[in-house]
Amino acid sequence: MINRSLWQRYVLPFTLLLGLLALATLAGDYVLHQFNLVWVGRYLGIPGTLLIVASLYYSARKRKWASAGNPQTLLKFHEFGTWLGSVMVLIHSGIHFNAILPWLATVAMSINVVSGLVGKMLLKRSNQHVSARREQFKSEGLSAVEIERSIFWDAVALNAMRQWRKIHIPIFMVFAVLAIGHIFSIFLFWEWV
Repeated sequence: MINRSLWQRYVLPFTLLLGLLALATLAGDYVLHQFNLVWVGRYLGIPGTLLIVASLYYSARKRKWASAGNPQTLLKFHEFGTWLGSVMVLIHSGIHFNAILPWLATVAMSINVVSGLVGKMLLKRSNQHVSARREQFKSEGLSAVEIERSIFWDAVALNAMRQWRKIHIPIFMVFAVLAIGHIFSIFLFWEWV
């Protein structure tokens, strides 16, 4: 329904998807512990990171650094690949507090996932919601001033959400630097370099 609030239509599904990410992480970690496969978690960071890196092709395509691929298909792969890759990396990080660098990378990745979900779930749909409400009030014969007054708080929330890229891209850069530092330190400790 058009009269449902922005919270019910968009924020709640966003919260549920974020909860599903946490649940998938906890369930994956639980299954590995139950079947005495904790060692698998140690290596899940590799395919998780590769999935996240592969999903960045969408960003390259969007900025015209690459030309191959359907942008809508690449966006879906970006969303799914980063979500699944994040689950793998979160299972990899587990609840083990061995070093600060991996945990900083995990926190940065988690913040980046949340900001990406804001872009995916909230911004597009919230924009549609505000536009639909504006059209509904217009068809009901409200004046422009009355329409703007009626959608004021939804418009304020939408304007705040439009700023998500200002957080998403810099946090990704922080995550990338921390993840590369973590990977390099692993290479050093495993004497691969």
